[in-house]
Amino acid sequence: MRAITVREPGGPDVLEWTEVPDPVPGPGEVLIDVAASAVNRADLLQRQGVYPPPKGASEIIGLECSGTIAQLGEGVTGWSVGDEVCALLAGGGYAEKVVVPAPQVLPLPQGVDVVTAAALPEVACTVWSNVVMDGRLKLGETLLVHGGAGGIGTHAIQVAKALGATVAATAGSDERLAKCRELGADLTVNYRTQDFVAEVKSADVVLDNMGAAYLPRNIDVLAPDGRLMIIGMQGGVKGELPIGKLLAKRATVMAAGLRGRSVENKGAIVAQVREHLWPLVGSGAVQPIVGRVVPMSDAAQAHRLLETGDVFGKVLLRRER
Repeated sequence: MRAITVREPGGPDVLEWTEVPDPVPGPGEVLIDVAASAVNRADLLQRQGVYPPPKGASEIIGLECSGTIAQLGEGVTGWSVGDEVCALLAGGGYAEKVVVPAPQVLPLPQGVDVVTAAALPEVACTVWSNVVMDGRLKLGETLLVHGGAGGIGTHAIQVAKALGATVAATAGSDERLAKCRELGADLTVNYRTQDFVAEVKSADVVLDNMGAAYLPRNIDVLAPDGRLMIIGMQGGVKGELPIGKLLAKRATVMAAGLRGRSVENKGAIVAQVREHLWPLVGSGAVQPIVGRVVPMSDAAQAHRLLETGDVFGKVLLRRER
């Protein structure tokens, strides 16, 4: 099969469309004939050589895909060859074929085509696990989403609104903020010109992709019993934690990655997504937001698009037939 490989750590130009051995499904796994994958921030870090895949995972970049089941490994039930699916991966998505543990496979939501579905697994599992399962967002509470114009942000805005929450979102331009409001954001903040603490004042849950740079202000904006969910480090990896404020607010700070979790843990999240979130997608209350679709062989272009920050929503890699 063909796949995107990394010639050496570096910029987008190190990505090459080359021949590699076909993967073979082991017990409990399925082989997917890939229709599309999607580009995530973690992919850029892996390309640069600073975010290696977990032990035993494919060295090929790609944390999600969509396609058709081509083969079932020993012991797999509940799926059939020919089923159209999407899947959460630990790696391997930038390829014509990928092997994935069966618990991490999802059916296509009603009304979503097989290419567009590649935009969903990573954001759906990240948002549902952090905002709902661990963040415990409830009806009537306020969610603050940093990076509201990105793949996770556009998804989180819609999920929170569908659950009856008030949503505040940050982004870097008035145009992107306007699109966040179209998705349901009640309050938007331009992080280049405004202070989100002054504008939002209080949030029950904060979904943060910045890490250290926003840590003190994220604590400031938390409501009593608030929950700060850190899912990224775009603003640095080390910051000071104001313990006194945390104690006074009875606040929770949680940092949670998705890629390195066990198959069992990922499977539990996928099951929750299938049961509770997929009906919202099927009804149209939550929609996949795709900003650009690029041929998979031109993954370098897709990485450049994500790095420049000009795309609203997800960047997809479509396999050419």
